[in-house]
Amino acid sequence: MTSNELNLLIKEGEGLTVEFKEKYTPKIDRDIVAIANSKGGHILLGVGDSGAIVGEVLTNKMKAEIVDLARKCDPAIDVHVNQVDKIVVVTVEEGNEKPYSCSSGYFRRLDAITQKMTQKEVALLFRNTHTVSFEERIHKDVSWNDISKEKIRAFFKEAQISVGKINVKDVLISLGLATEEGIKNAGVLFFAKDPRRHILQCETIAVSFKGTNRVDILDRNEIQNDLWTQYKDSMIFLRKHLNVRTEIKGLDRKDIYDVPLEALREAVANALIHRDYNVRGTSIMVEVHEDRVIIKNPGGFPNGMSQDKLGNLSVRRNELIADIFARMHRVERMGSGYKRIREHMEAAGLPFPTITSDEFFFIEFQRTKIKPVEGVNEGVIEGVNEGVTGDIEGLFQYIEKNPGKRVPQISKVLKVPAKTLERWLSQLKSESKVEYRGSAKTGGYFIKT
Repeated sequence: MTSNELNLLIKEGEGLTVEFKEKYTPKIDRDIVAIANSKGGHILLGVGDSGAIVGEVLTNKMKAEIVDLARKCDPAIDVHVNQVDKIVVVTVEEGNEKPYSCSSGYFRRLDAITQKMTQKEVALLFRNTHTVSFEERIHKDVSWNDISKEKIRAFFKEAQISVGKINVKDVLISLGLATEEGIKNAGVLFFAKDPRRHILQCETIAVSFKGTNRVDILDRNEIQNDLWTQYKDSMIFLRKHLNVRTEIKGLDRKDIYDVPLEALREAVANALIHRDYNVRGTSIMVEVHEDRVIIKNPGGFPNGMSQDKLGNLSVRRNELIADIFARMHRVERMGSGYKRIREHMEAAGLPFPTITSDEFFFIEFQRTKIKPVEGVNEGVIEGVNEGVTGDIEGLFQYIEKNPGKRVPQISKVLKVPAKTLERWLSQLKSESKVEYRGSAKTGGYFIKT
């Protein structure tokens, strides 16, 4: 490993294939096992959890101990231990005799966490050990020139990673999305300039229906782009077609949708992470009906998962895709998505969504009628919604449809004074709904998802 490759790994932070350790301890065998049971990767000794370099010196004794710990694993694991600058790098290849164990038991990587496996998880890993998933396969028809640097930069910005010059090959390899042989399907799904040209099933279809039957279509958006764009555009579509009311308490303003957006974000991310990309001729569907929202993805429960295990057992069909979403802070680590959906729904006084699974996975949220806040005059609420809120919502919708515009441009179209727009934009920014991207001269406002 070169210094540049090491620096890139540290900047990208911990993930499915990278573990930081401030110093060496014999407990490193748990991480060796976990990485061998997952996708392979590196343990960096001398790096704190935040990415701060504290340094570690490789001695002959330390190297011998690490190699001996790896050999005592069952089955034995080959590791490479090297000093690179101030860091000790322990490289572990993905094992071909899974599952592996050490004296403390069986472990695996779940995003950036080394987690002890249950007996059921060990059996599941053993069952699937010889299966090469769709996301792992090298796409022979995709070259490095087919990858978008702009999409990589957008990823780094969302992941809050500061990098300089981008080398496409180095970035994808460091993220586990490519090898020297070529680019994996997961890399194509996230960073190809035109992913659907290479993977036809890379698509989410968002539809709004009139009434409760799937007959009259009010709006439709076929999102045929990378997975991050599918996530963002799906959330924009949902915001556009859900009902919302505004609560104002003192100086605080809060928009309340008839289905909590936080729960829908989890569901959309889960659909993208868990869909079976082997199934061609299918798409993820985001459906908005008058009484419900349905999100469905091709592929039922992954092997080993069932409805009664939701929130208690984490089984991921696509670990690499999950890792990228986790790095962008769009899913929590440790596989607690359904627990958080339950929490958001309970906080809103709504039932947990209905979940069914056959060849597709369905999650159905019931919509509620927007009602006035208890203890607040209904006329006041309606006046707020029709007045100030309506204007701000109009601004929000304009930015949705016309991203990248600056205040003078928006003011000219909406015929709203610049100072008023700046006040509204400040409020939307404080609520993390919009953000300004780019320089003062050429940048503009975009929806923040």
